[in-house]
Amino acid sequence: MDRSSLFQLIQEQLDPENTGFIAVENFTSLVEHHELQLDPSKLDMLLALVQSNEEGQVCYQELIELMSSKRSSSFRRAIANGRRTLQREILLDETGLGLYKRFVRYVAYEILPCETDRRWYFHQNRLCPPPVFIAIVTIVQIIVFMCYGIMLNKWVLQTYQPDFMKSPLVYHPGHRAQVWRFFSYMFMHVGLEQLGFNALLQLMIGVPLEMVHGILRISLLYMAGVLAGSLTVSITDMRAPVVGGSGGVYALCSAHLANVVMNWAGMRCPYKLLRMILALVCMSSEVGRAVWLRFSPPLPSSGPQPSFMAHLSGAVVGISMGLLILRSYEESLQKQCSWWVIVFSFITFLLFAIFWNIFAYDLLGVQIPPPP
Repeated sequence: MDRSSLFQLIQEQLDPENTGFIAVENFTSLVEHHELQLDPSKLDMLLALVQSNEEGQVCYQELIELMSSKRSSSFRRAIANGRRTLQREILLDETGLGLYKRFVRYVAYEILPCETDRRWYFHQNRLCPPPVFIAIVTIVQIIVFMCYGIMLNKWVLQTYQPDFMKSPLVYHPGHRAQVWRFFSYMFMHVGLEQLGFNALLQLMIGVPLEMVHGILRISLLYMAGVLAGSLTVSITDMRAPVVGGSGGVYALCSAHLANVVMNWAGMRCPYKLLRMILALVCMSSEVGRAVWLRFSPPLPSSGPQPSFMAHLSGAVVGISMGLLILRSYEESLQKQCSWWVIVFSFITFLLFAIFWNIFAYDLLGVQIPPPP
């Protein structure tokens, strides 16, 4: 029996009046005798969903979402509050796993705070689509850095070279009308130290996040951090240029760290306190280095050095938008009121920044350094 036939059988025989609910006794009998092949964890969750219901009914829509490899917040609550616990061994006790499955299990324990979620992700994980967004961004950043490093014969403090600042990728306040620069600056970096720091963090944190939460959500979070970074600089540090992918990186890192803190008891990643402290020290050091380069440049320069405000705005995006995304594993964001509040706030900020860039520079008489 295929999946569509099973759905038709359930609707016609167990819910002929289209009430949207199925009697527990009939549904239990169907689950125990059906011919559809299911993952063991999905069958356990179906039975848990049945036995957790106190009204003697199962919601038809919940069943469809689960059988279609989707989950809703109400299904999660049914499992969490149900009287039945899932009986299969936890993932750490499973043996005979191949290299890829062991890596998937490692990612599950690094990212997800709930054992039910970890098991769901482990059994539902597929190689398609692969987590390519963070990998592609990192590769492009490395290629761009290598090209400018060879051209300038300089691998640190590249922003002190006039030819570097002439790049069409750098955000410069004198080129605000070139809209792509509000995004493309993420491919340029001050030097090897900034590129290495950003690439390491976004690969170590971004790739596991993309594997669990998907390319759409993680790319949205990353690009929102990048855009918020350049727009914040254009408002708060109006004379400064921006380079580096720190806005996106800090959005990912702050979202993940905040998620770990808020689910501290459930997270099973090893040495989480030590790693949390190390991550905060490294991120703070990078911000401190950016502040030092902005206000106390070690070499003479023809204009202001890149701003550090992109780091801070990326962190704000991560703590707000990113935390909600990470806490909504396998749940619809569109059905959550808090998601629309965050989207409305971001759009409001975006509109304000657009008007600011159009009118504020002239009204305030800001002396912008001549663009290279």
